[in-house]
Order: sequence, then structure tokens, then C-alpha cells
Amino acid sequence: MNDFVLLGVLPYIAVVVFLLVTIQRYRMKGFSYSSLSSQFLENQHHFWGSVPFHYGILVVLLGHVIGFLMPTAILSWNAEPVRLLILEVTGIAFAILTLVGLVNIVLRRMTNRLARRVTTWSDLAVYALLLVQVISGIAIAVFEGWGSSWFATSLTPWLWSLIKLSPDVSYVAPLPGIVKVHIVNAFLLIGFFPFTRLVHVLVVPNPYLWRKTQVVIWNWDRSRLRKTT
Repeated sequence: MNDFVLLGVLPYIAVVVFLLVTIQRYRMKGFSYSSLSSQFLENQHHFWGSVPFHYGILVVLLGHVIGFLMPTAILSWNAEPVRLLILEVTGIAFAILTLVGLVNIVLRRMTNRLARRVTTWSDLAVYALLLVQVISGIAIAVFEGWGSSWFATSLTPWLWSLIKLSPDVSYVAPLPGIVKVHIVNAFLLIGFFPFTRLVHVLVVPNPYLWRKTQVVIWNWDRSRLRKTT
């Protein structure tokens, strides 16, 4: 029963909340579809958080999407042990890159006075969810191993059963507890997504992937300004 609720019901609740709140927020507060960047408050620590996190998570998410859309190709690739090892090591490397960036983001928010002032409860909640997601993903890769193969054979058919509105939790029920934590947390993150600054990734066309770096140029003495605040 617990497996059915968490793996057969929760995904639908999360997706419905995601769709309804996302649409309503865009209709009522369209200008809030922004990353609400605090880069102008502090830039050096921001760089070492934002850049590793974004590059790392994009590659990790791409790997999940490929595993979902092309499971046969993944299994064929993994048939050769060397290729399987390359895929696993690459995935772990980018997951660690994501974690390094995320930890830097959180530390910056906690230790920088100006950044802390503009940090909201939703920021803290989404950081907690992201930390659980990334750490559990790394733990699965390190302690369970060969996740790309059993993702293709277990998670992909389970996800397709959800899409077909015929959830079959038997594909994922036997998986280790850490995998279930990773799955459940992912849907909690999806459900909470529209309440956070993460909605900026939904803006189409999304210029964040190819636009040039924006440079903030100050036309006054920043040190003097900060001494007076």
C-alpha cells in the first residue's frame, strides 16, 4: 500500500499541482517568472555556485531523459563493460559537479549578509529538496551501481505505465530504499517547483543556455556605498 501511494498516486498529485500552479502563476504573476538573481549583490562566490550547478545538472538531467526515451540504446551501449564504466563514471562526475555548485549556492546564501536578506523560505525548501535529490543520486551511483541499466529496465517501463494512466509499481517496488527516496523526492520537487524561482527555466524561448554573460558595471564606489548601509 505504501509503495502504491508513493509510487502510484504521488506522481499524479505532483504533476497536477505543477501544471495548475504553474499556469495560474503565469496568468496572475507573469513577471515573477525570473531567477531573481542576486549576482549583483555578490559575484565571486555566485560564479562558483551557479556555473558548476547548472552545467552539472543539465548533463545529469539529459542522461535521465535519454535513459527514458531510448532504453534499448542504453542497454546496447552498456553491453560492453568498458562503455558501461565510462557512462557510470561520467554520470557520477557531473553529479558531484552539481553537488559542489549547490553546496556553494547554499553556503553563499547562508554566509553572505546581502544574499541572506533576499533569501526566502521557498529558496531554503527547494535547496533542501535539491540536496536530498543530488546526494541520494550520488549514493545510488556509488553503492548500488550500474543505475543506467536498471533505470532502462525498471524505471522506464514504470514511468511509461504512469503516462498511460495505468501505474504498475511492481517495476520499482523491489528497488532499494535509497532509490525510492530518490524517486519520491523527485516528485516532491516537481510539485513544489512552481512555487519557487526555478520557474525561470520554463520561459520560452529560454535565452539562458546561449546568451552572452551579462556584466554588471558599477558607476559609483561600491565600498563606500556598503559602508553606509
